[in-house]
Amino acid sequence: MHRLAALAVVITASAACHTASIVVGDLEEVVAMKAIPTRELDILFVIDDSSSMYPQQTALAANFPRMIDVLGQLDGGLPNLHIGIVTSDLGTTSVQSPTPAPPIGGCDTGAGKGGALQTNGAPVADLFISDVDDGNGGRLVNYAGELRDVFATMAQVGAGGCGFEQHLAAMRRSFTNPANAGFIRPEANLAVVIIADEDDCSILSPDVFSPDSPALGALSSFRCARFGITCDEPDLATPGPKTGCVPAAGSTYIEDVQPFVDALIAVKGDPRRVMVAGIVGDPNPVETTISPPYATPQRPEIAPSCTFAGAAGDQVAFPSVRLSAFLDAFPGRSQRTSLCSADLSSPLAIIGDSAKKLVGDPCLDTSILADAAPDVPGIQPACEVLDRRDSAPDAPTSLPPCTTTTTTDCYSLHPDPTACPSTSDHLRITFQRSSVSDDTWTSVRCQLR
Repeated sequence: MHRLAALAVVITASAACHTASIVVGDLEEVVAMKAIPTRELDILFVIDDSSSMYPQQTALAANFPRMIDVLGQLDGGLPNLHIGIVTSDLGTTSVQSPTPAPPIGGCDTGAGKGGALQTNGAPVADLFISDVDDGNGGRLVNYAGELRDVFATMAQVGAGGCGFEQHLAAMRRSFTNPANAGFIRPEANLAVVIIADEDDCSILSPDVFSPDSPALGALSSFRCARFGITCDEPDLATPGPKTGCVPAAGSTYIEDVQPFVDALIAVKGDPRRVMVAGIVGDPNPVETTISPPYATPQRPEIAPSCTFAGAAGDQVAFPSVRLSAFLDAFPGRSQRTSLCSADLSSPLAIIGDSAKKLVGDPCLDTSILADAAPDVPGIQPACEVLDRRDSAPDAPTSLPPCTTTTTTDCYSLHPDPTACPSTSDHLRITFQRSSVSDDTWTSVRCQLR
């Protein structure tokens, strides 16, 4: 009780003069949410189904409950969920030619899975999981058994997909594939989670599938990097480490990343209603090697960026230059975690925490907040709270801290171990309002360390 009383004094003092003259320093946004949370959440998993991915699919299936457990910490419990899965396999199709190129190697399935939702024989009535509040304290579901078991069956999509993995193109195609009707709800927030051990290779020109040639080099997935990214070194085929690697914006063969960012935002019409996450290879280091080193013909390839000991022995993942750029295009609404771990429980818990924020997470991470009263036990943050309507963005309303005399149209900070178990102080923000419009967004700005 002593700590909470002291906290209220600090917050009252800082919130009463929320101007540039605040002596504790500049304020940064730490929480942004709709004042009336949208509890509908659609989650699209884009899973790499190429030949090396079976162990990672198994790890995803085993650790998925961590993500669901975190989502269940929201006020009101688990949100109203739609969960769907597509794979990176688009066969030998490309943007410029939806008609498949001739089959090559593992890409012998024509248009692949075409961005269609996959159930893998799971006991689900639709092509996706639906698990929503029934309004009577229970859940209305479209599957038999437990959510974790149904997802585990769906997520193990196999390892027979095309080795030219088109993660971003498969995501975009899923938005327009008529077979997926009903999955994305207009009123819902949308989270996209990509699980992949190789970078995106969303193909622009069918020439990528052409035979060996001086212009294209050997017919291998090295073409994805050679024409999909650019680095400080002009020739990616030259052996050695590379620096400054970014997606190639003007490639003739591999599509730029920006159209996929635009396509995802267009689905919701508002980037605040979108979250992206990736369990992928580390983006660095990037290095070209020659394989095999003592045989002919020798071919350039991108070396793994990380290695880990998995259940099936040493496993690797490759630099996620393009996928990382896609994730970075959603600042404050993205998470990139490493695939190089035999246990994906931590990455999935982190992604669940990000999805909480998309719905409306009231928890404050005190580890990043400055202490405005070091002589008082515990972190005493200095914050301000603003309500801003989309219809009047230039006229925000400041909410004061709640006190014994101010009990409405105000906010309070207090510990809540149930809602905020992952933070040391379990500190959350609660709002008391007399009324609020549906187009209101709330921003909590605090001084950081």
